[in-house]
Amino acid sequence: MTAVFDTFYADDTLVDHLTKSIQYSIQSGGKRIRPLFLLETLQAFGIPISEAHFKVAAAVELIHTSSLIHDDLPAMDNDDFRRGQLTNHKVYGEAQAILAGDALLLDPYLLLSSADLNASVIVALVAELAYASGSHGMVAGQVLDMDGEQHTLTVDQLKKIHALKTGRMLTFPFVAAGIIAEQDDEIVALLRQLGEAVGQAFQIRDDILDVTATFEEIGKTPGKDVVADKSTYVKLLGLDGAKQALTEYLDIASQMLTEIEHKTQLQGEPILKQIERLRID
Repeated sequence: MTAVFDTFYADDTLVDHLTKSIQYSIQSGGKRIRPLFLLETLQAFGIPISEAHFKVAAAVELIHTSSLIHDDLPAMDNDDFRRGQLTNHKVYGEAQAILAGDALLLDPYLLLSSADLNASVIVALVAELAYASGSHGMVAGQVLDMDGEQHTLTVDQLKKIHALKTGRMLTFPFVAAGIIAEQDDEIVALLRQLGEAVGQAFQIRDDILDVTATFEEIGKTPGKDVVADKSTYVKLLGLDGAKQALTEYLDIASQMLTEIEHKTQLQGEPILKQIERLRID
C-alpha cells in the first residue's frame, strides 16, 4: 500500500511542501487496521488482492490520517505527538496541517476513481466512504465528541459518538469488501454489523489505553481524556466495566463473523485473529 501512496503523490505538478506535509503523516506508521481488515476480508472471500484493492485500502487510510491531523490541532484535542513523533502542525504549522488534512479528505476519491473496478462498484464505494467520513459519520462524531467535553453523557450517548467518530470508518472496510466481492444485501448488512461491533470495541480499547498505557506504548500523550474531562467508558463504567464492555463487543464481532461464515464461503480465521488482537488481558 505504501507504493500506492508513493505513486499517487509522485506527480511533479503537485505543490512540494503540501506533499511533504501529507507524506509526513501517511508514512508515520500506525496499525493500518482499516486497510488490513479490508484486504483480509477480500481474501477471506477468496478474492486475490490486486492493485485496485490496494487503492481502496489506501483511500480509507488517507481519510483516517486526515482525521488524525485535524484531531491533533490546538482547536481540537491539542496534542504535540502522534505515533511517537511530533504532530503535523508542530512540524509544518497549523495552516499547512489544516490544508494537508483537507487534501487527505478529498484525494481518496480521485484515487478510487482510478481503481480498475466496475463503475457500479466504484460508485458504491464512493458513496459508502463519504457516508462513513462526513456529516453522517466521522466528522459528525468528532463534533459530538467535542460537545461532550466537561459534560457527563449517558452510555447511549457515548455509543452514538463512538459509532460515528470511530465506528463508521471501521465499518467501511467490511462493507467495502462485501461490495467488491458482490455479496448480496443480507451479507453486506451482516458485514456492517460486524464492523459496527469492531468499531465500538476499538474505541473502548482506546479509552482504556488512555488511562493505562504509557507514551511509548501508544505514541501519543496519555491521560488526555481525563484532562479534557471527556465522557469515556472508563469514566462512566470504571476500568473493570470498560474492560467488560470491550469483551462483550469483541464477542459480538466474533459471533457475527461466524454467522457470515455459515451463510457464505468466507474463511474468517485471519479476520478473527485481528479482532482478537484488540482484547486487553
